[in-house]
Amino acid sequence: MKRADKKEQIQRIRKMERHFGRASSAIKQLSAALDKYEEAQESISALSDYYGSEDWKQDFADDEARLLPQDLKRGVFSEDGIWNLIEANKELQDKLYSAVIVQR
Repeated sequence: MKRADKKEQIQRIRKMERHFGRASSAIKQLSAALDKYEEAQESISALSDYYGSEDWKQDFADDEARLLPQDLKRGVFSEDGIWNLIEANKELQDKLYSAVIVQR
């Protein structure tokens, strides 16, 4: 093999190693993120059931009447917050579905 060809070969191998490293890292990160996402589906389902339910309405009314402890977190009373979370979850599911269909 000529010296110029050997140099190209080494550059090619280094380039492929960079691709390999980036792809391996991305796959590991995505796999871990998908595991967490799957685990979060139970929480998202519970929030979806709670949002707008009689319990949520009563909890919201009690909060408005200042019957709940002041140090209690109130993120679940933000209608936009829960709604946006549920919608973001649906959009992500669509994106994941599209990614699976396109890649196969």
